Amino acid sequence: MTAEQDGDAEVALSPADWVARQAELYESSGGTKGTTQLGVPCLLMDYVGRRSGAVRRTVLMYGRDGEDYLIVASNGGSDRPPLWYLNLQANPEVRLRVETERFGAVAATLPPEEKARVWPGLVELFPRYGEYQAGTERDIPVVRLTRT
Repeated sequence: MTAEQDGDAEVALSPADWVARQAELYESSGGTKGTTQLGVPCLLMDYVGRRSGAVRRTVLMYGRDGEDYLIVASNGGSDRPPLWYLNLQANPEVRLRVETERFGAVAATLPPEEKARVWPGLVELFPRYGEYQAGTERDIPVVRLTRT
């Protein structure tokens, strides 16, 4: 993500009202409010649209693996991946806000053996992930976000 894209550029919020409201609360509070969803920690992720080139922002639940953050491309159990995931495949450089801290990161989809290792912990964190996976033939990806 370039300097023009990561902080000073206008950021497009999610078209989902509840996501946009939570993102606005999270950002406007400097990361002190809106940091959980259903009791699960959340982060803000800014990424570049693969077609538009626009900077977009979404709120995502996360788990941890060492220093890295793990996000799940569940799309609520849909047979299609979330659009943010398709954008990360095209451009893996992102900006994150985790509570009061903002930093750059790079996204990488976990290979099957790594996903198998971390998946039980993610399902423990948010049991619906297991339900989502059981309800679709799509293998739901797990994405590692590594600070740059």
